[in-house]
Amino acid sequence: MKRFAARYVELAQSHAQKMAERWADDVQNNIKTSFYKKLDREKIIAKCIGFYHNFSLMFTDDKPSEQALEYFRTYARESYLMGIPMEQAVYALSLMRRHIWLYAEFQTIFSTAIDQEQAVDTLSRTILVFDYAAYEITKEYEALIHKEKSGRDADEKVN
Repeated sequence: MKRFAARYVELAQSHAQKMAERWADDVQNNIKTSFYKKLDREKIIAKCIGFYHNFSLMFTDDKPSEQALEYFRTYARESYLMGIPMEQAVYALSLMRRHIWLYAEFQTIFSTAIDQEQAVDTLSRTILVFDYAAYEITKEYEALIHKEKSGRDADEKVN
């Protein structure tokens, strides 16, 4: 699997701009991610490219490293500060995953029967990475929402 995983990760890094542009079109026109329509296209493309570039760090480890987990938390904080609702940020992440896989399929990096078996392994690993990301992002959003609510409650008590 290593050879195909390496090709897959390389694809995500070397074609991040193209995939991110397609993702931006998708996320800005999808009813489930309507908030993204208000956001600066170049800003969200850069955010997606950053995710794709960090993908290799996440993909090769058995478990996400602390560096990868911190990247997910940072992604969540940045999304939160941009005002993106949590459910839309998580769905946008699902769309990122879809665009990596569709791009790999389009490039036909998995073309033989043996490749197809390894493609299933690669897809499973991709899903796992994005599951870790969704979990960390959701957890960080919840912490930020709780912190903001606690701050408002404290302000109300003072007034």
